[in-house]
Amino acid sequence: MTAKSASPAAINVVLCWHMHQPYYREGLEGAYHLPWVYLHGVKDYSDMAAHLERYPEMRAVVNFAPVLLEQLDDYAQRMDALLRHGTPMQDRMLNLLAGIERIPADAAGRLRIVQDCQRCHAPRMIHPYPAFHRLLRMIGATDDVGVGNVGLEEHLCYLSEQYFLDLLTWYHLAWLGHALKQTPPAQRLMAQEKDYVGADRHELLRLMQHCMAGLIPRYRALAERGQIELSMSPYCHPIVPLLNDFANMRDALPDAPAPQAPGYPGGTARSRWHLQYGAEVFQRYFGMKPAGVWLSEGGVSEDALALLDEMGFAWTASGEGVWRSSCLKSGCSDDDKQTKRGLFAPAKIDGYRTRVFFRDDGLSDLIGFKYSDWHADDAVSDFVRHLENIAGFFGSEAGDHVVPVILDGENAWEYYPDNGHFFLDALYAALTTRALLRPDTFARQAARAPARPMERLTAGSWVYGSFSTWIGSEDKNRGWDHLVDAKKAFDTAVASGRLSAEQSGRAARQLAVCEGSDWFWWLGDANPAGSVADFERLYRTQLRELYRLIGVAPPARLDMPLSQGGGWAENAGAMRRNVW
Repeated sequence: MTAKSASPAAINVVLCWHMHQPYYREGLEGAYHLPWVYLHGVKDYSDMAAHLERYPEMRAVVNFAPVLLEQLDDYAQRMDALLRHGTPMQDRMLNLLAGIERIPADAAGRLRIVQDCQRCHAPRMIHPYPAFHRLLRMIGATDDVGVGNVGLEEHLCYLSEQYFLDLLTWYHLAWLGHALKQTPPAQRLMAQEKDYVGADRHELLRLMQHCMAGLIPRYRALAERGQIELSMSPYCHPIVPLLNDFANMRDALPDAPAPQAPGYPGGTARSRWHLQYGAEVFQRYFGMKPAGVWLSEGGVSEDALALLDEMGFAWTASGEGVWRSSCLKSGCSDDDKQTKRGLFAPAKIDGYRTRVFFRDDGLSDLIGFKYSDWHADDAVSDFVRHLENIAGFFGSEAGDHVVPVILDGENAWEYYPDNGHFFLDALYAALTTRALLRPDTFARQAARAPARPMERLTAGSWVYGSFSTWIGSEDKNRGWDHLVDAKKAFDTAVASGRLSAEQSGRAARQLAVCEGSDWFWWLGDANPAGSVADFERLYRTQLRELYRLIGVAPPARLDMPLSQGGGWAENAGAMRRNVW
């Protein structure tokens, strides 16, 4: 970009951190199958709040999926009951750590503990801690989830229970965020290195519980003092355009195979339910209605925009690929397309009130993918240089433009040294002190920044500008066909009148769980087999639970795996996604 003016104005920069975990419980009240809500809670959600608290001049948007808020709250309450009354949790890892559940004596049970305690990015979360690394090396465990020596499984039976208790303790210490690691209890436990008794492990659990209980109040306090804008995604994180109409996949994937079903029955009503119920949950925790909605995976369409208009939301956002395809179909000028001028302004789509922002993919992906291997100061200098070049390009008009940087708030940081502490610290320091940069929120920019007219909004997501990550391949389409069949059974049961109001309400919530986007994300060959197995198994479990709640025998095909996987998670999209 070439600067227009020697004296550019400050450009508005919106950092939007999207906080999302799918529903990991078996049914509405069953066991948690995967531990990522509480592990990301004590590591990433905690550290992200701490960085904002440390820089009161910083402004940002923090987006929560409402189903994540419910799980954070549930963990905090159940961890409290465990510590106060010894009440077992519905999470196996925490029960083992607390001693509520004994270390299994059988080789398979012990191997599972070893494998579970390797689920992290080893170069940043195992290798820096010699005591943790030594525990795995001594049994020949590799950096992968598994053990390296053939036949080792049978030898695990000869290890003491203390070995596994120490391994569990170190795994949870490694998952603590940078700020929690600086606390006296964490420092003492890391210095101890081994032989963790019940009192030690309960001290660690108390630290984790205190963190979990404080997360939602901390973000609420940041919003109430005007430092951050809190926004939401639809309740269980469904892909709204695909619920509305499978034809929405055709804007970007005109020739891809579709599910056998012509569409999702009553999909628009279900999308409306996710938005309405999500707003209720959001308001219950934060005491306010959100001004904006990050539609799950940045998945937008004009029929989705109509729902946001109907509910009075001020803004939504998507990816750069959607902006480019919308430009092509809206007759944007060549200058707009070549310079990305139109990317840096909220769009007003003909016939709709809700403003649409578009993610700068290049800048966002630098944080998500590239900078983790850079020195923090070099990374921030590079990022700031890009932003100041954009300000220089717009010159004195820079104040009328906004640069949206949108990415997951939890997934990139374990690839950074010290959970991204030094990078984020330097980034917030630069954004709050550089004359040409003004951190802000989408709500303020939706009200202030001049909107650019756009005739059409093409349907797509932040991943490649399409919905290919969730539909259009054999395995993903099969997942949709299973969901369509379950929805038809649900509709029939509700229409029959044989379900009470309470039963219908519980079934509707279980249906919402089944409609979440993550089940379809993981289906297919682009993802690693272990993670695909975790998610597709849980998806089939959730569908069976829905059939149980409506009093219908689940079809036998739900006993058959939907997908095998075989690739690597980062092949699946533009944002960093872990296998955990």
